[in-house]
Amino acid sequence: MPEKVVYLTRDGRAKLQAELDALIRVTRLEVVERIVQAKDLGDLSENADYETAKREQAFVEGRIRELQHQLSNVHLIDEGANGDNKVVRIGSSVTVFDEADGEEMTYTIVGSAEAKPREGKISNESPIGIALLGKKRGQKVVVPSPDGSYKVTIRRIS
Repeated sequence: MPEKVVYLTRDGRAKLQAELDALIRVTRLEVVERIVQAKDLGDLSENADYETAKREQAFVEGRIRELQHQLSNVHLIDEGANGDNKVVRIGSSVTVFDEADGEEMTYTIVGSAEAKPREGKISNESPIGIALLGKKRGQKVVVPSPDGSYKVTIRRIS
């Protein structure tokens, strides 16, 4: 089965790489030191410090594997390659008008690893991301949501 592509901007890739480096060079070593210190306390069967450190070690190692996997499957989003900005794609900033509440919102379509909806960065796999991809300026788009669908009009693509 092919690996899932992880869409990231250059900045997003740099942030994931920095997190991975910190986990490997700092956090992993700190956790190992806590395990050693807890072992020095004696009986491991009733040693809460040891159990806590082992759980943290498992979490850190899992996150390291996850980041390594993501970084090995990166497809960089070329943020300046949208040409004439006629179609929404990953990397586009899209301003939409919500017909129901009369609000205008601007979103940047990014990969799921980089999504931060509160900052306006929405995943290409989110309902609104899926609904907007491939659409053009002026198009009305129906976005599915748990409360029922809603309509937005694409005002700008950049």
